[in-house]
Amino acid sequence: MKLRSKILLGYGLSLALVVLVGGWGIANLRRLGRASQAILEENYNSILAAENTIDALERQDSAILLFLLENRDRGSQQFRINQIEFLKWLGKAESNITIPGETEIIAEIERLYRDYLRAFSELRQQSDPTTEDYYEQIVPLFQQIRDRSSQLRSINQETMEAASANAQQVSNQAIWSMAIALATAAGIGLGFSLLLTRRIVQPLSQMTTAAEKIASGEYDIALQVQSRDELGILAREITTMSQKLKAFRDLNVGKVIVEKQRSDAIVQSIGDGIIVVDDGLKIIAINPIAANIANVKSMLATNNHFLDVFDNRTLYNHLRQTAETGKSPELEDDILTVERDRHTLYYKFAITPVVTEAEKVIGAILLLQDVTKLKELDNLKSEFVATASHELRTPLTGMAMSLNLLQETTENKLSESETELLDSAVEDVERLRGLVNDLLDLSKIESGKLELDFAEVEINFLLDKAVSALNIQAEQKQVKLVKQFLSSDIKTKVDINKIIWILTNLIANALRYSDPGGKITVGANPRNSWIEIYVADEGAGIPLEYQSKIFDKFVQVETEKDIGGSGLGLAICKEMVQAHGGRIWVDSTLGEGSTFTFTLPKNLGKSN
Repeated sequence: MKLRSKILLGYGLSLALVVLVGGWGIANLRRLGRASQAILEENYNSILAAENTIDALERQDSAILLFLLENRDRGSQQFRINQIEFLKWLGKAESNITIPGETEIIAEIERLYRDYLRAFSELRQQSDPTTEDYYEQIVPLFQQIRDRSSQLRSINQETMEAASANAQQVSNQAIWSMAIALATAAGIGLGFSLLLTRRIVQPLSQMTTAAEKIASGEYDIALQVQSRDELGILAREITTMSQKLKAFRDLNVGKVIVEKQRSDAIVQSIGDGIIVVDDGLKIIAINPIAANIANVKSMLATNNHFLDVFDNRTLYNHLRQTAETGKSPELEDDILTVERDRHTLYYKFAITPVVTEAEKVIGAILLLQDVTKLKELDNLKSEFVATASHELRTPLTGMAMSLNLLQETTENKLSESETELLDSAVEDVERLRGLVNDLLDLSKIESGKLELDFAEVEINFLLDKAVSALNIQAEQKQVKLVKQFLSSDIKTKVDINKIIWILTNLIANALRYSDPGGKITVGANPRNSWIEIYVADEGAGIPLEYQSKIFDKFVQVETEKDIGGSGLGLAICKEMVQAHGGRIWVDSTLGEGSTFTFTLPKNLGKSN
């Protein structure tokens, strides 16, 4: 008999016993359910109705006292409300008569309640009713109705207790019968299970022992399983496999060791820091450069979790994202800063997934490249630009004032060519002043010296101010400015002047690249806890090779038109947006236009 047939026979018998015991249990549960349903349907509703009639009656009595002692109108109103409640619950009790005696009690309650209403009506008609009238006429009827309602509740409680005792008896019977059936089924099932287990486990134990020996490197295995089922076939295959593994080990162990040593040597000799992690972010390889950056020893770092060695949440999140998605993360800031011995070191990092031929992600590689000298050179360059710009500002201001004065004093005295040269000089000086101011602003932002004056403001106000500032230029160029305001005025906390500057810079850029008859759309969209503000034009668009670097300093898109400019506007926009905790990007298609979008944090409060 095959192993499958043996298992099906054993489990088939067990399944039959389970079905039998389950059917017996269902029958007992149905009996118990009917008993419980009887308790609820026959008595609980009547008890609930009696409780509520007593409660409504007592509130009516309180209303009569309120009528007598404080406020007649309020007392009458309260009495009517509770009268309706009393009659509602009395009607429910009358519609749920299930035991002898309920009919007579409810009829008596109705008769007494009519007298109670009549007595209160007579009391209301008196010009000056007193509490003595209340105690003589109302209280006796109140007490009788309350007693009859309590009697109604009592007989239902007694009946309910009797039904509960019956349900308990049914429950005990069900428990004992289930216990007997379960014990019988368990005994039969246990006997068959032991028999079947012995027939299966004995050869499996031999194969387990053989597998452990193979795993430890002992390949001289010969199993003595004589059965002809699947277990016997498996035992013979294990014996064959052990013999082949022995031959393969003798052939390839040396090659594997050499290749591993070669791979380790390559990792150790690379001049940049390298950390290799598995899909659980446990470090499986690290070279001395990376170990030095993490300030640990290479031997101690291996086989530890990344966070135990490198306490940097940003790198950890990027590695985890790469291990989960199998894609390198999109990095806005790829510089790692490390403080070491009163010196600041900078490392540019890149993360690459490790993927098998079957496209299964088995880990990730972190590359750390030392860019400290480049960073220091960049800082020196920024300081030089800031110093040079500051020194140029004063003479340029003087030159501008002198040229403007010269224009005013020499009007109608110069020839046409001399006037053109003077106008060109004024324009060049103004352009130089603008470039110097942009360089100073950028230097302040990069050095962290830019001061932000945060204030709460509505998003629609920012959009309106920016668009209004450029309406005239748009009309002159015959370009339509379209505002798409938020339906509700959502607020944000920002430096108002800086954000308006960003918007006007983006709109001005769109105007430069828009043809007459074009359209520029300025609007905003809420996104969770952020607001996305965008400026969309219908210009020529930005080539793909420029879209990734258009926010860098001194980068300008080469077009057929000679637009001019310093190439610093978008770089300053990016730095200002990042100073507010947001991000900025561009979506563009050649021939269809560009959309510049940046984000601002949304305030929880909204304007009313």
